[in-house]
Amino acid sequence: MRKFLAIAVLVPLAIVIVMFAVANREIITVSFDPFDSAQPAFALKLPLFVLIFVLVGLGVLVGGIPAWLRQQKWRTRARRAESEARDLRGRLASAEPRRNVPALVEASPPFAVPPAA
Repeated sequence: MRKFLAIAVLVPLAIVIVMFAVANREIITVSFDPFDSAQPAFALKLPLFVLIFVLVGLGVLVGGIPAWLRQQKWRTRARRAESEARDLRGRLASAEPRRNVPALVEASPPFAVPPAA
């Protein structure tokens, strides 16, 4: 089911991305010189879709890194709990079964009727 959902989402997404790239393949000039727009000191000529994909990728990184850093305490706690659980499972597995444990005594019913005299 998971594979089907991944295909059902990724295939249409890939089609949309290819259509976007084909529709935006014009070459543009990206200038990093705010003072001279006619003869910029540093400029790039690239297709528009490449610029957009690069900016989206940078946005994912800029948003993802702080989120990943904020989750550090939860990852640390999860590792610690996992280690503790592994240790406790090891102790439980290595412990011998208890011997000479008295069997549970069945209790008499709480409302016993005394025999008639």
